This record gives sequence, C-alpha cells and structure tokens, in this order.
Amino acid sequence: MPSSVMPTPKVETATAAIAATGLRKAYGDKTVLDGVDLTVAPGTVFALLGPNGAGKTTAVKILSTLVSPDAGTVRVAGHDLAARPQAIRAAIGVTGQFSAVDGLITGEENMLLMADLHHLPRPEGRRVAAGLLARFDLTDAARKPAATYSGGMKRRLDIAMTLVGGPRVIFLDEPTTGLDPRSRHTMWQVVRDLVTDGVTVFLTTQYLEEADELADRVAVLNGGRIVAEGTPDQLKRQIPGGHVRLRFTRPDAYRAAAGALPGSARDDEALTLRIAGDGGQRDLRALLDRLDAAGVEADELTVHTPDLDDVFFALTQETPR
Repeated sequence: MPSSVMPTPKVETATAAIAATGLRKAYGDKTVLDGVDLTVAPGTVFALLGPNGAGKTTAVKILSTLVSPDAGTVRVAGHDLAARPQAIRAAIGVTGQFSAVDGLITGEENMLLMADLHHLPRPEGRRVAAGLLARFDLTDAARKPAATYSGGMKRRLDIAMTLVGGPRVIFLDEPTTGLDPRSRHTMWQVVRDLVTDGVTVFLTTQYLEEADELADRVAVLNGGRIVAEGTPDQLKRQIPGGHVRLRFTRPDAYRAAAGALPGSARDDEALTLRIAGDGGQRDLRALLDRLDAAGVEADELTVHTPDLDDVFFALTQETPR
C-alpha cells in the first residue's frame, strides 16, 4: 500500500509541543530513522506505531535528549534540541519500557528521591509526593517496598515519579506492555487525565487498540520513515476490506438471499454471505430492504470495518497475528 500522510492540523512549529523535521539516525550501516517529520499539538496524545525495530524507541530517545540525531531539527516544549537540551529536560518526563522504580525502597521513598533530584524543598517534595501517591491510588502502599507491588502498581508509581517535576510533555514508551487487561485500562484513564490537565503525551505502543482508544493522531513508522499519519478514523478509512456478513441456518433461506444479493461472496458450507461495504446506515438499510423484498431473514448479521490492526498490517506488510 502506498504511503499516505493526512494533512496535519495547522500547528505552528513555535507553538507545537513537539516538532521534528528531517530526523535521521544510523548505527553503523543500519539506518534507523530516515528523514522523519513529526508535529504534535499541545494537550494531545500522539501515538507512534511500528513493528519491532522500526525506530520508535530511538525516536523517543532523540526527542527526550537521550540520544543525538545525525541530522534534522527538533523543538520540544518550545526549546531547540541543539541549543537548549537542558531546558527540554526540565520541561519533559519520560517513562521508558522498563520501570525506573527502585524495588528496594518504598513507593514514598521513590517519590521523595525524585523530588530531591528535582531540587524541590523538602516540605514541597513531601506535599507533591503525597498528592501524586493519592492521585494514583498508591497511598495505602506508599510505605511498603516497591518490590512487593503488582505490575500495574509499579507502572502507576513509575508515571507518578515522572510527574514530580510537573512536566508539560511526557514520553510513554510502551507503558502497558506486560500488564493485565484491568491494569491496562487503569493506565488508559491515567493518560486521559493527564491530557485533561493540559499535558502532551507522546506514546509508543504495541497495542493497536490502545492507540485507537487514546490517540488524537497516529503515525506509522516503517523502514525508518513515516508511512502514514492521521487521526485513527482517517487511517482506517484508507484500508479496504469493510464488509457485512450474513449467516443463515436454513439452506433455502441462504440460497434465496444469495439470489437477492448478486456479487456477494458465498460460503456454501457455512451458509454465510459476505457483502462488501463500510457498514454505514444507508448501506445497511439498502441491504435489509433487498432481503425484505426477497422475503428472507438472516439469522445473524455482523459488520466488520477496518481497525488499526488492519491499517498496521497493510502499511507494514506484516502478516496478521
């Protein structure tokens, strides 16, 4: 499928939370990023998707000042990466793939350690730590060693630690990998609450459903390049394959429906018909009218519209898992 990038809503580079142009990075003869352009509006969630090894983590490391690009310009929180990296570090928070929580000390001590690293006065540090522990529902466990926390609790503590310095831009690199479904949904609500507070979230994830749920805009990185960008709905509309599936239990009803719907894909063994379409209200009404005119009623009707999984597989040419 050809690459396609939907027009980015007008965001001036000077006011963008994150703006990268012509970003390049290579390790030896392996090019990881090959001319990546990104613009992220303030107070939004931007999701960067891509197969393993596509360069997602490298992009996060560059944008968060951990790695220098070989070429390109970067501005984060209004600061130029080349000229003011320290100002960027003061304005951002980073939660990597692997927890930064120290399991040998308590959750509260982890928070106070972060407050000290941010040079907060001791009374203010304690106030900020207590507030964040309460916000992330960790007050009862605050004085227990972090090694005793569940995976979801450690992830929440990790993000709480990231917020000690009051960052306006947060990088979350695969924040829910390895979490159970309940903990993942809890993390999703944490991200939504951050954005409600005006924080900009740059998210990389292995879960396509996660990007669909959270992201205002999604970019797909493949082969070191952005091969598509847009809102989740814009990207899904690019992918063919939407259809309505009708299932019948009676062979005579199945045959009558097949006659009334020429061009439908038949499965004579399963007694199902597949009719191409986007499942919109008008198409469904027309389909049901044709069945009514033929005096046929389907036992089951399901609508499949392309999702971000379909987008991902089409753009990265990966085999669906």
